[in-house]
Amino acid sequence: MRVVGVIPCRLKSARLPSKALLMIDSLPLIVHTMKRAQLAKSLDDVYVCTDSEEIANVVHSHGGKSIITKPEHTNGTERIAEAAKSLKADLFVNIQGDEPLVSPNHIESVIAEHVKHPEWDIIVPSLPIARPEDPHIVKVVHDVNYRIIFLSRSVIPQPFNHRPGFFLKHLSVITFKPEALQRYASLKPSPLQTSESIELLRALENGMVLGTVLLDGDSISVDIKEDYTRAKVLMMSDEFRKLY
Repeated sequence: MRVVGVIPCRLKSARLPSKALLMIDSLPLIVHTMKRAQLAKSLDDVYVCTDSEEIANVVHSHGGKSIITKPEHTNGTERIAEAAKSLKADLFVNIQGDEPLVSPNHIESVIAEHVKHPEWDIIVPSLPIARPEDPHIVKVVHDVNYRIIFLSRSVIPQPFNHRPGFFLKHLSVITFKPEALQRYASLKPSPLQTSESIELLRALENGMVLGTVLLDGDSISVDIKEDYTRAKVLMMSDEFRKLY
């Protein structure tokens, strides 16, 4: 089974300009994401998919591979779907480029779960959180068989009768069957996707099967300046940093 990691990355980020090239412990942010993905033994190859020659050059200068994609994609899933057309794989893993502290162990766990559940089109892993009120955090609700029912920026499930012990948040290490990835890219943006600004709601609204696996630990995406500051601090004591 061939599994390929694809890391979508664009230069013109709205909230934190050129964040992919911000330096963290002497390396650009995107290079940390790439190097950590390369530590996952279940990945046969890793590519950064970008619309920026500058990002591609940085990736190459650090021994990585890149694929230049069209600039007009509306989200990372569309970007990696374009790149996947030129690649051969039985499973693609979308690893968000703005997660410089992504855990190789999380990547391994999601791949293993998709191998156990080939009937699922997509797997969106989840992590427990105690406070779900932040609308920047995408929450996950699943059924008893771990199929995803809904994704939302709202507090779900709503604690009407009692508050759950923890809520679940979406982790941006997402596995796709190749045909599911191309089907997603062929679909138009959907009403709930547009309302919530959550790209994978397009898949749910069109009847695709999304599963989840509950993982331990934490993750951090760098979206604003405060995230960048926190990532720099956390990197100083990170267990994987010494491996690359």
